[in-house]
Amino acid sequence: MKKFSILFFAALLVVAFTMPAAALETEFGGYWRTRFFTEQNFSGEDRTEARDFTWVDTRTRLYFTATLNDNLKFVNKFEFDAQWGTGDTGDIGTDGNAEFEIKHSYADFNIGSVNAKLGMQGATVARGFLFDDDFAGAHVTFNGEGFTVPFLWIRVNEGSGQNWRAGTKDDNDDDQDLYVLNPSFAVGDASVNPFFAYWTQDSIDLDVYFVGVNVDAGPIWFTGIYETGDLSKTVEVSAYVAALGVSMDLGGASVNAQVFYATGDDDPLDADQDAYTGPPGICYYWSEIMGWGTFDWDVSNGSPAGTISNIMAANVGASVSPMDKLKLSANLWYAQLAEEDALGNKDLGTEVDLKATYELVEGLNLDVVAAYLFAGDSTTMEDPDDANPYELGARLSLSF
Repeated sequence: MKKFSILFFAALLVVAFTMPAAALETEFGGYWRTRFFTEQNFSGEDRTEARDFTWVDTRTRLYFTATLNDNLKFVNKFEFDAQWGTGDTGDIGTDGNAEFEIKHSYADFNIGSVNAKLGMQGATVARGFLFDDDFAGAHVTFNGEGFTVPFLWIRVNEGSGQNWRAGTKDDNDDDQDLYVLNPSFAVGDASVNPFFAYWTQDSIDLDVYFVGVNVDAGPIWFTGIYETGDLSKTVEVSAYVAALGVSMDLGGASVNAQVFYATGDDDPLDADQDAYTGPPGICYYWSEIMGWGTFDWDVSNGSPAGTISNIMAANVGASVSPMDKLKLSANLWYAQLAEEDALGNKDLGTEVDLKATYELVEGLNLDVVAAYLFAGDSTTMEDPDDANPYELGARLSLSF
């Protein structure tokens, strides 16, 4: 697969440099970052050191877009990852086979007022409380005056897999899909985005519906989602998530706050699923330790991470630019489970996040992060050697 990916990338470069200039416009871009970080006591105890972790990695993304005409583009994004001291690219020599990925590859074209993107691409729905990931599928948008009506078809799973030639009659029953109707309207100075999503797979009787709305009105935003349907023949789901936030620019400073709540399951033994259960691809980043954050490698014990479910979290924060090229930010988070864990606890803890961003040279940014979680009982699981998780790290990044 890696050899095929490299050959595919090389072929694109050949096409880009050999086609007549009048026939093709090309655009190159990219992103690079290297991270140095350590995470300690994420298990909520310091007896086993089971999840203590120190790591350095590098990620490179290269973007290539071929514009054939005003209504047709061919978009590609490639990714190379290297963990320092691991594998061919991170080991001595560094010239082995990279972890090469074709992140995006899709056709982007317009037919009248309709734009379509077909292929491997990315999308965000409901700020990530429903979906924020890459996928293979279609994104078709009707653009009207003052409104847009996007429709997404996300192929979650292909039932026949790689053995379709030897497949059986019912292979399509294992196909899993997510369909999203995601219109957006301007209402005065506000933006209103009602949406409807359907998550389905016949073989397991998966029929789940999401109905919700995003509202952005000046500095205030809101997202609400209600989930209903069947996760299987015997499990019915009825759940919701709600989030409210504000972000205000005060010139050289800004303030922000948010709160979100996602239902949990109040009785795991009954046939009802009360916990909010998003489809594959749900991902909402929030705090540094409990919610992925800058380094998105691990989260503290007990937290649902970006897969928001069975949680209530609240945040207040501020940022200031005391000098040119420097930004300082601080955030305070509190989180607890919506329903008690197996030991009867809810409290995940209170987290302090500090971050400094400085432009070392034009185009090259340095982020320095320090985070500390005053762990609650749902993080420590009442371990006699309980310990507070903390994280320290730095990231260098550039984009072009």
